[in-house]
Amino acid sequence: QVQLVESGGGLVQAGGSLRLSCAASGRTFSGNGMGWFRQAPGKEREFVATINWSGSSTYADSVKGRFTISRDNAKNTVYLQMNSLKAEDTAVYYCASRTGSLGSTWSTEYDYWGQGTQVTVSS
Repeated sequence: QVQLVESGGGLVQAGGSLRLSCAASGRTFSGNGMGWFRQAPGKEREFVATINWSGSSTYADSVKGRFTISRDNAKNTVYLQMNSLKAEDTAVYYCASRTGSLGSTWSTEYDYWGQGTQVTVSS
């Protein structure tokens, strides 16, 4: 079982940056695919980014060129660097882990989820 705790959310002005962190505990973090998802009020949970065990990453079109997902296996932590933030990025951001070594764009493929961290972008 994997436990995930997100941090780093907050209020930021449009055009600014935030870095979200997801600290993982449990078994085989270094071998797990990891993802970031977000959910805005009244909307479905949306894929943001994913990273596999080796560091290969995939991004939603809406965040390409602005967000970067990374992982530090030695620290059991995955990050989401968010630059050039827009008001439409406002959402609760969730870190997720799946037992497989590959990431996935589908939320249903993930087994463990963090509690979420609120990101609010003001314009």
